[in-house]
Amino acid sequence: MPGAEDILNREIARVNLHLPAIRPTLYQLLMEDEPKVRLRDGSESHFRRSELEYIAGLLEESEAKTLRIPIILEISTVYRGYFRVRGRVEVKVIEKVLGTYDELEEKSEALYPRYLLPKVRRVLPTTTTYAFIAE
Repeated sequence: MPGAEDILNREIARVNLHLPAIRPTLYQLLMEDEPKVRLRDGSESHFRRSELEYIAGLLEESEAKTLRIPIILEISTVYRGYFRVRGRVEVKVIEKVLGTYDELEEKSEALYPRYLLPKVRRVLPTTTTYAFIAE
C-alpha cells in the first residue's frame, strides 16, 4: 500500500502535467514562425509573439539565448503565501515586470508575495506558468 508521501508525489505530478516537456530559449522561440512548446500531457502551448518580443526588449541579446520559456512560477508547500522564481535571467524579467529590478543586486532566485501573481500573469499570460512543488 502506498504511503502518504507517495500519494502526494503522484498527485503533484498529475497537477503538473501542464508543464512543458522541454523549455526552449527565448531566442529559439523568436526564430519560429509559430512559437509553441509540447507539454507533458502531449498537448501544445502557444506563445504570443508580442509577449516574446516584450521580454526580448527587457534583456540583452545574450540573455535571450539563455532564458528558458515559459518562466516557471513555483508554488511551494514550504513558502506559504509566496511564489518562487529561479534563474538569474528569469528573476530579472519578473522584477522588471514588477518594477522592482535593481541592476546592482543580481539574484539567481527570489521569493515574491502571492498577491503579485495576478500582475505577473496579466503582463505575461502565455510565457509564464505555475509549477506546484512539495518540499
